[in-house]
Amino acid sequence: MSVLGSLVERLLAGEFICAVTDEEAFRRLSEPDLQEEINHYLQPLNRRLATDSEEQVFYLAWKQLTPTARQQLEQQLNHLYLSLIPVLEWMQLVQEALGRDALLNAGDLLRTSEFLQRCEEHQALRARVQQLANDRFFNSQSEALDQQIKLIFKRMKEQGYLVQPHQERGYFVVTTKVNYLLDMLRFIRDEQQLPLDEPEQQEVRF
Repeated sequence: MSVLGSLVERLLAGEFICAVTDEEAFRRLSEPDLQEEINHYLQPLNRRLATDSEEQVFYLAWKQLTPTARQQLEQQLNHLYLSLIPVLEWMQLVQEALGRDALLNAGDLLRTSEFLQRCEEHQALRARVQQLANDRFFNSQSEALDQQIKLIFKRMKEQGYLVQPHQERGYFVVTTKVNYLLDMLRFIRDEQQLPLDEPEQQEVRF
């Protein structure tokens, strides 16, 4: 399969491509000529190549909001609504547990062992992890803290917010889908006129 065909297939499958998930593919998608080719190929499908406000992640968007496109977009937004609060709570929880000054950003390295240790040392963090794990987005069936954390990180990986460079090692890297989520949060707040606040540097509010 050609480079163009492979990239289009991945994008149509809903993949978010950034320098963390696939550095080479991200570099190719940053080329104006290839972007033009992809958009030309996607035109009959009413899709276009899109990126976040900082041009750090590529994904597909609708070219025109037809009734069919609107229906699928509503389905995507409904899924986003279901995941929005638990994902933002996870981001804030990681930020606080690991003592970070800023929100998670693409390329940040997260070690589950360090996160587990901090949560074991602080009852308030442990309680928040348990509450988060029981959310239907994660749907944990375990009462063990280490298993709850393992499931949460696995779910975040499945959703594309994390990658795990080595399966046998307990560390993950944050992807640029986080940027997409924050962009969508701004879209919901501004376009849908919902009372949502942007996450601040020290606190995620929703």
